[in-house]
Amino acid sequence: MTDELAGKVAIVTGGASGIGRGIAERFAAEGAGVVIADVRDDLGAELVDKLNSAGHRTTYRHTDVGDQTQVGELVASAVSAFGGLHVMVNNAGISSPLRKGLFAEDFEEFDRVMRVNLLGVMAGTREAARHMADNGGGSIINLGSIGGIQAGGGVSTYRASKAAIIHFSKCAAIELAHYEVRVNCLAPGNIPTPILATSATDEDRERLERFEARIRQQMRDDRPLKREGTAEDVAEAALYLATARSRYVTGTVLPVDGGTVAGKVMVRKSDRASD
Repeated sequence: MTDELAGKVAIVTGGASGIGRGIAERFAAEGAGVVIADVRDDLGAELVDKLNSAGHRTTYRHTDVGDQTQVGELVASAVSAFGGLHVMVNNAGISSPLRKGLFAEDFEEFDRVMRVNLLGVMAGTREAARHMADNGGGSIINLGSIGGIQAGGGVSTYRASKAAIIHFSKCAAIELAHYEVRVNCLAPGNIPTPILATSATDEDRERLERFEARIRQQMRDDRPLKREGTAEDVAEAALYLATARSRYVTGTVLPVDGGTVAGKVMVRKSDRASD
């Protein structure tokens, strides 16, 4: 590690597991003071204990990002604990339930998904920017998804929330550039995390393992790079956007997806011959 974030303070929402955990671990290893925000208190406390035992500077705060008051308190707690805020990673998110086609969709989870996924990002961006604007600027990194770039069937509310995050991030980047606050969006794809499990409805629970295996295989088939993506890959991209290496980068959407949204996989002659 190169201590690229030495002296910096970062917040990572949804930081107790999955992609958020990977980002929190990488930022801490690079010297940042990290506030890990989540609703999974057990996982958050375990991660803080692990990182602090290794000599890093982290703290945990229970935060429902869909509650604007809690998001404001989260930012205030980071400033109080570490003396400032330089990087805000709005990562917390949930999936909408998987239904058997749009006709069967009742949008029962619409308000909850939009509150966590979209409002959480909007409030996190606003609260972080208020501090950053008065303190020399900073970097805000919002987590979208290739599901917000590339259309597809299923989990339509989730896809809509991620598409909205991407557009909001671009709008915020324009408005906040005057204050030297950069806003960028990461769009992960094909990264194994626990979020896919939240898309299963109760009646699908017993079939979740088979369903997930089928979806993961389809993702592999659609991905030009054959290496599996990891939370660490997303954390590497987040680190770039968090540091001065990206000081002239704002309003961008960076897919971290093994090339999935770039286009269809080419079938080689050798592949055809083996069929």
